[in-house]
Amino acid sequence: MYNAVAANKRNTVLIMAVFIGLISAIGWAISYTNGNPSIAYWVIGGAAAYALIQYFIAAKLAVAMTGAQEIEKKDNPRLYRIVENLSITNGMQTPKVYIIDDPAPNAFATGRDPKHAIVAATTGILEVMDDRELEAVMAHEMSHVRNYDIRVSMIAFGLVSAIGILSDIAIRMFFFSDRRENVNPIVLVIGVILIILAPIIAAMVQMAISRQREYLADASGVLATRDSEGLAMALEKLGQYGRPMQKQNTASAHLFFNNPLKPSFFSKMFSTHPPLEDRIARLRNNADKF
Repeated sequence: MYNAVAANKRNTVLIMAVFIGLISAIGWAISYTNGNPSIAYWVIGGAAAYALIQYFIAAKLAVAMTGAQEIEKKDNPRLYRIVENLSITNGMQTPKVYIIDDPAPNAFATGRDPKHAIVAATTGILEVMDDRELEAVMAHEMSHVRNYDIRVSMIAFGLVSAIGILSDIAIRMFFFSDRRENVNPIVLVIGVILIILAPIIAAMVQMAISRQREYLADASGVLATRDSEGLAMALEKLGQYGRPMQKQNTASAHLFFNNPLKPSFFSKMFSTHPPLEDRIARLRNNADKF
C-alpha cells in the first residue's frame, strides 16, 4: 500500500510533465504557423501556471460542475457517520462530505491531498444502497483519498480540459491564419496532426491511470471494511440501477465510482472505468486473500 501511495506521488509529476509536453507541442505548432516563436514560450509558461492553479482549484471546479452541496452531520447522519467511521478506521482526517441531487447511483472523491479531501454521494446511491453496500462504496472513495489517487485525478481533470480547449483554439488559428500559405506543407500537416492527437493522447493517459486506480481502490476499500462481498453487491446494484448522471462532463468522469456518462461507442472505448463485471470477478476471486 505504501508503495502504491509513493507511486501515485511520482505519477503526479509524470502526468504534469506529459500534459505540459503536449501543450508545448501545440504551442510550437501555433508559433511556427504564425511565424512568431514567442507564442510557444507564452503557451508553455501559461501551461505551467495553469497546472499550478489547477493544483489548488480543480477540486472546487469538480464540485461546481457536479452541483454537489456540502452537508453537516445533521443533514444526513447516515452518510456522515459512515464517512466518519471509515476515517477513524483508516487513521485519517474526516474529509468534507457532499451530496449530489441526482437519481443516478454514484459517488466520487476529489482534492489535492487527504487534508483537503472531499467525498460525495448522489441521492440515487443513498436510496438504492443498504448500509453495508454504502459503506463499501464510501470505503472505495476514501481509499482514493488515502492512496493519493485524488491528486492524480484532479490534475488530469484540469489538464485534459485545458488541452481540449487549446487544441480547439489552435485548429481555428490554423484555418484562419493569413500566414498559412507560407508554411511548409509537411510542417503544417505535422502541426495539425499534433493538435488533433494531443486530446486523444491526454484522454488515453487519463484512462489508463484511472482504470488501475479503480482496481487499487476496490482492493484498498475491502482491506478497510474486510467485506469484499459488500462491495461486490454494491457493484451488482450499479449494474441493475445504474444510469447516466444528469450533469455529465467527460473531463470529470474519471472521478466517479461508476462511469457517469451516457453509453456510446466512444465513451466505452475511452472509458476511465473497468467493466463492472471485471471488478466484481476480481473481488470474488480474491475474497480469501483480503
